[in-house]
Amino acid sequence: MIKVLVIGAGAIGAFYGSLLTKAGAEVSVVCRSDYDQVKQHGFIIDSHPIGRWHFSPAQVLKNAADFRGEADYILLCTKVVPGLDRVALIRPAVADNTSIVFIQNGVEIEQEMQDAFPNNEVISGLAFICCNRVSPGEIVHLAYGRLALGNLPNGISHKTAQLCELFNQSGIDCKAIEDIVTGRWQKCVWNAPFNPLSVLSGGLPTLDILQTQESLVRNIMQEVCDIAAASGHRLPDNIIDINIEHTYAMPPYKTSMLLDYEHNQPMETEAILGNALRAAQRLGVAVPHLETVYALMKLRELKLRG
Repeated sequence: MIKVLVIGAGAIGAFYGSLLTKAGAEVSVVCRSDYDQVKQHGFIIDSHPIGRWHFSPAQVLKNAADFRGEADYILLCTKVVPGLDRVALIRPAVADNTSIVFIQNGVEIEQEMQDAFPNNEVISGLAFICCNRVSPGEIVHLAYGRLALGNLPNGISHKTAQLCELFNQSGIDCKAIEDIVTGRWQKCVWNAPFNPLSVLSGGLPTLDILQTQESLVRNIMQEVCDIAAASGHRLPDNIIDINIEHTYAMPPYKTSMLLDYEHNQPMETEAILGNALRAAQRLGVAVPHLETVYALMKLRELKLRG
């Protein structure tokens, strides 16, 4: 039986971990804030598109070092925020044959994992999903759910294809793509405007932002496309129109960054905006809208810390 250890069993980790259990894998989780609830009762997954089910992990742990056995895959699903050492978090559970999969937001976050685990297969994962943790051990999946997986620096290995097949068996669309770094920039096209604007607007859902500020959203998206192209990852010409169209069709949605802000948690400002901005500066790409949104987010973070 394929053994999977999910580290960071919040909305994303619990949802995708539960799907792998449905597909026949043995899935264990590391969760801290919800540990007591999940240890006693497992997770409730309430998926509007798929249904409602209960997920009881094989092992519920506070630390990766407590994992019994050898994981075929480690799924790292934490937020990418300052002060969180992703490498230290997973290292105790990484065995010789463990494939490391990180399903996380942000651009230019790959090198740290490749450098830390040069002898392990490292798989980058992207989740295109509306999914929130609404209470301890309870996850609501509102819409979408598609996954993209690919090896770093590029390519598709046997184990990546195997993991994709498991997700597909569970009822979710998962594709393996040769150039996952391009896919990461593609996801940033949506994240760069909607995550920070949901915070800066005082909590507006995505539809309200788009209906009133579509021009601003498009400008930020175009700047991300310009950075991606300059870094050798040209995105499809219709990527902005597709993102706008899909967002109009989405149910009203609170972004993950907005939920973090409302709960006074660290936000993924650097992973989503800061890294993109630094890439633009390195490559000589003008990104005035991105610079402004990033600066405003840093002021908002300062206010939170105060």
